[in-house]
Amino acid sequence: MIQQMRDIVAAELAPTATPDHPGGLAAALYAGRHVEFFSYGFADDTGKRPVTADTLFNLASLRKPFEATLVALGALRGELRLDDLLPKYLPELHGDTIRHVTVGELVTHTSGLLLPTDHPPWPNESFTRAQFIDMLNGWTPPAGVAPGKQRIYSHAGYVLLQLVLEGCYRAPIRELIESRILEPLGMQATVIPERGPDNRAVMDRAWMQRVVQGYSDQGAALGPAGDQQSYFDVPGTGQMFSSARDIATFAAACVDGRSADPHLREALRMTQHESFRVDEKFGQAMAWETVHLPGVTIVDKPGGLNNASGYIGLVPAQRIGIVLLANRGEYPHEIARYKILPALAQLVAAHGG
Repeated sequence: MIQQMRDIVAAELAPTATPDHPGGLAAALYAGRHVEFFSYGFADDTGKRPVTADTLFNLASLRKPFEATLVALGALRGELRLDDLLPKYLPELHGDTIRHVTVGELVTHTSGLLLPTDHPPWPNESFTRAQFIDMLNGWTPPAGVAPGKQRIYSHAGYVLLQLVLEGCYRAPIRELIESRILEPLGMQATVIPERGPDNRAVMDRAWMQRVVQGYSDQGAALGPAGDQQSYFDVPGTGQMFSSARDIATFAAACVDGRSADPHLREALRMTQHESFRVDEKFGQAMAWETVHLPGVTIVDKPGGLNNASGYIGLVPAQRIGIVLLANRGEYPHEIARYKILPALAQLVAAHGG
């Protein structure tokens, strides 16, 4: 059956990563404790450096499930509560609305928060921590929007969540993710680098040689290799980098619970529980989105910048996971949600899985 599953994945991915497309694609399929990798195209079109399972990609918003996992872990260990108000960890938050937002609302995108950094027209400047706090304290939601009453996707909300976690644990977000998630899972190729003055990730030479060059969907090189983008001039707010091999390990832990730490295993499951139903098809969990299709429920997280695209999709009921990492903007990751994962789930069900 693994070969049949591989054929399903390859048939859908190959047309999306031909020589006519910029950059390349690294993908991983996890099923039945078996991992298959798929690689297409180039990490750098100029140098013709091929993509492999160990090539390092900018994960964009695929970072968010890791921060959500920290929240779930903290809740399970009694270190924080989902109904804790944000000023408990950031006393400088005193605005009329933001001081009533909870950790749980922040992690599920139900706080109602929407700042200029979340949508066009994009600001031209970046914001210091103090300026960010001022924006939050001055935030007034539009009529009908209130904490806990709706789902509004907010990147700024997860930057705020980073500050909340750092305030809770008195440690940088990089250290928290490394010690609580990456090291227990044996993920050795995933990191949140500091961002240099040229907006390039600060990495040693060996790591930088594994990092992709990013491209627009039209093929223009955007930024240097290791480009990090953020509207926030705050340590730790750049993107995470990882490989298809490492993110496959994370996906496997999410659907198969292979982590030896029972708290982490439960936290990974907890993040996937739908907490807000958007409509009959879509719901929101902690960072993850839930997609209810005929015969299958998918838990997934897309992410993207103008020069990077990523996707993690899970079918927890059948212990299936897929990872897509591309070094170009606007990669059509929807094929995993609507074609690949439903087909894989149907195949497993047909074989009694």
